[in-house]
Amino acid sequence: MAVLKIDVISIIGRMADLDEVTALCGKSGVFHPDNALSFYSDTSDFSPLNEENPYAEPLQQLNGILSDPSEAPGLIPYSKEDQPTMSPEEMRNFARYISGEYADLQRQLAKTEENIKAYSEQIDEISHFVGLDVNLDEVHACEYIKVRFGSLPKESFEKLNAYTQNPYVVFFPSSNDDSYYWGVYFAPISEVSEVDRIFSSLYFERTRLAEMTGTPESALEDYRRKLADEKALHKSIEAKIEDLLKTNQKTFQTVYWWMTEQSVYFGIRRYAARYNGNFILTGWIPKEKEQEFTKALDQVESIEYSVEGAEEQLEHSPPIKLKNRKLFSPFEFYVDMYGLPAYDEVDPTPFVSLTYMILFGIMFADLGQGLVVSLIGWLMWQKKKMPLGRILVPCGISAAVFGTLFGSVFGFEHALDPLYINLLGMKSKPIEVMEPTTTTGIIYSAVGIGIFLVMCAMLINIYSSLKRKHYADGLFGPSGIAGFIFYTSLIFGFGGQALFNWKIVTPAYVICLIIVPILAMFFREVLGKLVERSPDWKPKSWGDFIMQNFFEVFEFLLSYATNTMSFLRVGAFVLVHAGMMMVVFTLAEMSSGIGYVLVLIIGNAFVTALEGLLVGIQVLRLEFYEMFSRFFEGSGRPFKPIVVHAEQ
Repeated sequence: MAVLKIDVISIIGRMADLDEVTALCGKSGVFHPDNALSFYSDTSDFSPLNEENPYAEPLQQLNGILSDPSEAPGLIPYSKEDQPTMSPEEMRNFARYISGEYADLQRQLAKTEENIKAYSEQIDEISHFVGLDVNLDEVHACEYIKVRFGSLPKESFEKLNAYTQNPYVVFFPSSNDDSYYWGVYFAPISEVSEVDRIFSSLYFERTRLAEMTGTPESALEDYRRKLADEKALHKSIEAKIEDLLKTNQKTFQTVYWWMTEQSVYFGIRRYAARYNGNFILTGWIPKEKEQEFTKALDQVESIEYSVEGAEEQLEHSPPIKLKNRKLFSPFEFYVDMYGLPAYDEVDPTPFVSLTYMILFGIMFADLGQGLVVSLIGWLMWQKKKMPLGRILVPCGISAAVFGTLFGSVFGFEHALDPLYINLLGMKSKPIEVMEPTTTTGIIYSAVGIGIFLVMCAMLINIYSSLKRKHYADGLFGPSGIAGFIFYTSLIFGFGGQALFNWKIVTPAYVICLIIVPILAMFFREVLGKLVERSPDWKPKSWGDFIMQNFFEVFEFLLSYATNTMSFLRVGAFVLVHAGMMMVVFTLAEMSSGIGYVLVLIIGNAFVTALEGLLVGIQVLRLEFYEMFSRFFEGSGRPFKPIVVHAEQ
């Protein structure tokens, strides 16, 4: 239906021309390379091209600079006027030079940052001991007395008075805050272990000042001077980095983007194969771009190429690109979530688009809330480019259309009565959701919609399967002709008899239209192989075959009922919407004035958000489980041409 037509192209030429060919393929923006070896049955004389990318290392060096978020924004911009004037070797030398200089400056910068951090920590520690009349040089020179600088929790400091038996448990504070006291204690070497144990039990945290000299005041000034010097050095190195990048910015951009392009082009080589001194390169291109692409290849006189339609190469799984009308294209997001169709498979996007919009509209029928959903979806797409936003726009419009039919505007069930009574001359609005007779009709209509959509899914499967020559599924499968006959016979036979008193269910009717289709589904694999004239149509074990197919057919029969009854949720959500809004109005009527308005606004916002989420999920579930599974395999792979994004 809406799968972009593509061709497979095989290019043969001399190895010396491979770089030029890959560049042309990459620049085209439409070439999807594929493994050339997979297109030939005899590859004994072929060999893959396992070459090291010569642009990988210099690009890695340049990307090391771009990985710094503070530098990347100024280096990324590029214009098409920037063309390289350097040779490839000069570009590699430039990459080595600038990455080496940048790395060296970064190492120096990191070292200064470490020193700044260390000096700041030392200043913070020493500042607590300013005021102590202690010479650190003399402290370090003590041979018989140990000195411990540190901090005590406030609670522990207050407990020191209890240690009167040990004369050395004395703490000399220098400063304090709400939680700690900082200071020093002294102990003879013979007593230091016991004193340390006592202070440790009081949660004393030691501060080591072994490398400091002079008084705490002089040490503090020394570290402040060192900190100032390091900060100045840090600023100087930052200026050097800025100057390095600013001076080489133009060259950096040109080299970076040229090497990026060349790296992408070189990457195409890994799909090619070598044959003696020649290469073979195979890939896929859109049929609409064939003439433009081959015209570019004609610039290389020594190469030869052949083009054929993807229909002739289905065994190689042609890549897929969906191409739908503007109304349907947003729903490609949902199809891609399930899986892309195979090249010869039916694209379900139009079917999904129409059914999703209709079901969403029925289940979320409200003119006002539907327009709000559309507006939110439009903003999601315009501001954030969210694919879900594009889906919400038509879904909201559908909800508004059905809301008009149901006469509901932000929960006001009779807001549109003047339109129907005065303008259209009707007695009342077309559908009154909460009336008992209407409720029954809504439930029956939901089941009817389910039956119709299941039948449509079966018909799509029949068409797709026969087109792909999958006869077992298309003729005898549960969603094939046999399944369609069985399902429709049950619906029209027994359903017509129950609802309209049709007397069409006769023994012949049951045998021909119910039992025979069941037997066809039971023996679908055997019958399918017979139609395909396969010599191995007989199962290896009839016992295993009968046992397996008995349970499978039972599952098929059960799925007909469950798939149909699942659509009851469509009618249920119509009633749920009306019920939720009744609750909102009941709560609003319990207030008055501005309270009434606020409850209505908040209630509508809550219902719109909650029901929009639930309805969106439930409709998607119906699509995936009740319809997709009947006709769609989703075994395709995406069409991803080589594209070099030279402009960011």
